[in-house]
Amino acid sequence: MTPTTLGEWLTYLERLHPNAIDLGLDRCRDVAERLGLRRPAPRVVTVTGTNGKGSTCAFLASLLKAQGLRVGVYSSPHLLVYNERVQIDGRLAEDARLCEAFAAVEQARGEITLTYFEMGTLAAFWLFERAALDVAVLEVGLGGRLDAVNLIDADLTLVTSIGLDHADWLGETRESVAYEKAGIFRPHIPALCGDLDPPDSLLQSVQRLDAPFYLRGRDYDLAIGEQGWHWRGLDSAGRLLELHDLPILDLPMENAALALQAYALLGLPWQPRSMAMTLLSTRLAGRFERRHLLWRSKRLTLLLDVGHNPHAAEYLAQRLRARAAGGTRRAVFGLLADKDLDGVLEPLLGVLDHWAVAPLPTARTRPAEALQAALLARGAQVSVHADIDSALEAQCEAARAGDEILVFGSFYCVAEALQWLTGHAQGETEDGRAG
Repeated sequence: MTPTTLGEWLTYLERLHPNAIDLGLDRCRDVAERLGLRRPAPRVVTVTGTNGKGSTCAFLASLLKAQGLRVGVYSSPHLLVYNERVQIDGRLAEDARLCEAFAAVEQARGEITLTYFEMGTLAAFWLFERAALDVAVLEVGLGGRLDAVNLIDADLTLVTSIGLDHADWLGETRESVAYEKAGIFRPHIPALCGDLDPPDSLLQSVQRLDAPFYLRGRDYDLAIGEQGWHWRGLDSAGRLLELHDLPILDLPMENAALALQAYALLGLPWQPRSMAMTLLSTRLAGRFERRHLLWRSKRLTLLLDVGHNPHAAEYLAQRLRARAAGGTRRAVFGLLADKDLDGVLEPLLGVLDHWAVAPLPTARTRPAEALQAALLARGAQVSVHADIDSALEAQCEAARAGDEILVFGSFYCVAEALQWLTGHAQGETEDGRAG
């Protein structure tokens, strides 16, 4: 039976390939040629990195849209609905258009097997080509060198950060991870790096390709104060650009700085006040997202973050330490089995007062009992729950007015919390919008 709804298509894609991940470009390239795909937009920016890809893409897309440009953003994974992965001119792709794109890819692939992600990537490219975009911002799914997004030769290539994650695919050292991520670089095409200490493998790739290289701490940088932050960087001619007294952001300002450097290389109008307001208004669900929650007459704060590796956990810990807590800090935590549990726990032990752990709604989850044992061994206060909903409700019950509840550890964890918020509680975002 041929799928007709988006739900049917997604179910079909999940069983189309025997493996969830099958890195390599040959199969995707063959199908792209059959589809007649060329470029998703006249200008393409590709973004990879261990953490920070989503917020960097969001910041850059916001800056571009503020100039009246028509922008497409491809990202993954999604939190609540698949449509989040394909955004055109600030709007989620419609179900009907996604179904049309999947049908076109399905017809073209013939006997070639594609994974769920590969089908989605080609479908996004197909939609972007037909959307009359000015710029496409593409987020790499895994690694870079062999990721389906790397079919496209970008005009700018960005690496946000380099840490350890997905060791089975990217290796167990920063050198191996950097080598895979540098695979998005192209000869003579500007390459940007937001990592302050990039491994030699990345630097060697830049040198070998003779790519103009923009490195944080050398070619661009930021300085964060209590009341604001400052940015300096270079335009494509090497001239100094600066922005002063930028407002403090909830999303990582390191990623905003990288997006600003990318924007600076595109030769677009430099409008400091407008750019500052654009950065401040940029939102991305599940990235240090703050919700105010009224629960049984208690006003609580929820912090939602999809961080799931040591690098992200260290960043979370830094952000929490930088802000004095109004009360107790509690956690709702779930983690996939292939993630570095010890590396995620260690940075946060001193800043969270009580942990509620639960399994995630996937066969890939780490058992809650294993999370509990690891936390108890470190002297933490921890309770075990049947699911994320139960864990969140228990923390809300135990919390006092003014307490903060951090929900983190996985996209699955945050997605469950967002659904719970919609169905069981009255919440608001930080800027007062209904949640």
